[in-house]
Parts: sequence; C-alpha cells; structure tokens
Amino acid sequence: MKPIVLIPARMAATRLPGKPLADIGGVPMIVRVVRQAEKAGIGPVAVAAGDSVIVDVVEAAGGRAVLTDPDLPSGSDRVRAALAMLDPEGWHDAVINVQGDMPFLDPEAIRACAALLADTDADIATTVGLERSIEDRTDPDVVKAVLAMDGSARGRFERGKALYFTRSTLYGEGPVWHHFGIYGYRREALMRFCAAPPSPLEKREKLEQLRALELGMSIWAAVIDAAPISVDNPTDLAAARDLARTGAER
Repeated sequence: MKPIVLIPARMAATRLPGKPLADIGGVPMIVRVVRQAEKAGIGPVAVAAGDSVIVDVVEAAGGRAVLTDPDLPSGSDRVRAALAMLDPEGWHDAVINVQGDMPFLDPEAIRACAALLADTDADIATTVGLERSIEDRTDPDVVKAVLAMDGSARGRFERGKALYFTRSTLYGEGPVWHHFGIYGYRREALMRFCAAPPSPLEKREKLEQLRALELGMSIWAAVIDAAPISVDNPTDLAAARDLARTGAER
C-alpha cells in the first residue's frame, strides 16, 4: 500500500480555542504531532489546516500543510479535502488520519493502522487499548469498542474486527477496549464515508465511526500498549506541559 498521513487541525476548538498552536515545551502542539507522525516512516505527512496561521507555523517548522475550507463539518471531511489537493491523481491508496491533539502519539500506533489495512479486508483501521480503570466502564467520555478478536494476529499487535462502538456501560467478564481516534482508510472508503450523511446511530451516540458500520464497512482495530495523550482542555494541556518538562513522554 502507499499511505499518506494527514492531520486535521483548526483553531476553533470549543474547550481549548487555538489548541493546535498551544506551546508544549517550546514547541507548538501541531508541530509535535507532525514530528511523531514523521517518525512512523510509512509515507508523507501533511496537516489539513482550517486556518492559515496553522499552515504558517507548520511550514516554518519544516513541515507540510495545506489550507482547507474552515467551514468543513469534521476532521474526516478536512482530510478528504486535503487529500484531493495533495494527491489529485490518486497515487496514495490509503490515508491515515491522525488527530492534531495527540502531541506524544507513539509512531507504532500509526504503523499499526497501516498494517491492518495491508493484512486484512478492513475498509477502515483504528486502535484500541485496555481500560485504564474500572471507572472507564461507566464513563461516557470513554468510547468502548466491541471487538471480535482474531486469534491469528500477525506481528506484535493483537487485533479484532469491530462490531460496535459505544459510550454506554459494558457488562460481563472480558476486556473492555478503550477506543483511540486514529483512523486508517482505504481511499475509496474515505470517499464513501464522507459522501454519506450522518447516520442514526452516529447521531445517537455522537460517534462518527458508527456511520461506517451502518454503511456496511469493515473496521478492524489493533490493540496498542499505551493510550495516546489527548489534549482537549486546559487541564490536559497543563499535564502535557508537565510531561514535556520532565521528559516523561519519552
């Protein structure tokens, strides 16, 4: 496969406005994400920016970015728009969508998504990890993935086919998989997904991956070792700055 890594980012975040440019240890957050994505080494990396100031900062740091329509409704739509600008000939047949608020993302998570697309019939690949505490089971902010595990997993990553995603409590014995929002798409799957309207389950759970399942798409998930740190609010930002200061993210 010939993947490209695209990172959607915009300044108008509700809980933390301007967060792509938030300083974390002297480096803008979006630049940290670009550098982690580049370490994955699976293909070119670019930022799908909703604001020209993001483009300027990324390019000043030696990265690549394109300006997309600021009014696009989602990160997936922003990725599709950037792909059309960067690769109009369709050379890249896979797209890895990395969220722009994961400044310490392990490059292995990106490689895991690319490997799933290469090794399975997945239309979409993503990542999960084990619950961090028993409280995760009832926390609606923790998205749970219901997986049919594949005992013949290749390489270092256990993997499973996604049956559902939910914010609701899961009961019974067995692992509870915490879903992390990194997505790998076959190019045609991304086009089909973005062309479809939000689905009933998507609107009910406020989880866009349910649109893909309702469209009959196949989603596979790789189990990664550690949860990516996501910066969604001022508390998260303070924690990320502490990590950068102590070097604990390394």
